[in-house]
Amino acid sequence: MPSHSLFDQVSHGSLGNKIFDILRDRILNEEYENGQKLNELSLANELKISRTPIREALKQLELEGLVESIPNKGVYVKGFSPRDIDDMFEIRLALEGLAIQLAIDRMDEIHLVKIKDVFELMEFYTGKKEQEKINDLNILYHETIYQATQSQYFEQLLKDVHYYVSVTSRHSITQPERLETALKEHKAILDAIIANDKELAKETIQKHIRKTQVLVRKYYTNKGK
Repeated sequence: MPSHSLFDQVSHGSLGNKIFDILRDRILNEEYENGQKLNELSLANELKISRTPIREALKQLELEGLVESIPNKGVYVKGFSPRDIDDMFEIRLALEGLAIQLAIDRMDEIHLVKIKDVFELMEFYTGKKEQEKINDLNILYHETIYQATQSQYFEQLLKDVHYYVSVTSRHSITQPERLETALKEHKAILDAIIANDKELAKETIQKHIRKTQVLVRKYYTNKGK
């Protein structure tokens, strides 16, 4: 195994978590195909680390349901089923509906300005049709709303859910017309926040999530054909 690694300065405990993040991103971004075998030794050689953190990361991925360990055969990528996608969106629908109402109750000027700033960036990059940048800003937009709840527990809970949904949601913005409609939906959410209208805010954010869900479900259904 090579002597120098990008992870030389990372402690053993956090190394497994770092490898988990890398492998999870690859699975969710479809760099690995469903059913592909993940070989411990190959990954250790590629990442220039020992097999122990690789093994730890694979166990964590199995707990997340992203891989399956088959005795005497190895570890294989599972990815997401259409039902998995729907489950994630249903959870997000309930949590974000509550989060935006809490955010309005607890919103201060700092958080409101940040939400406005993120929206302005979304507007700018939508005009340029830069899909990857828009996807990143979409994540930030929703996370900024979570932060406005000023609840560490709620923010972390939503980040965990939104991570998975945001990765799959990028498939919805591959359709050019979705860029413009998504921007309008985010504007409607912002307008409801500014108006301090909790019911309207909940309604607009849930409509936005539903529209995204339909497009993502369509992508995965077609992909499975």
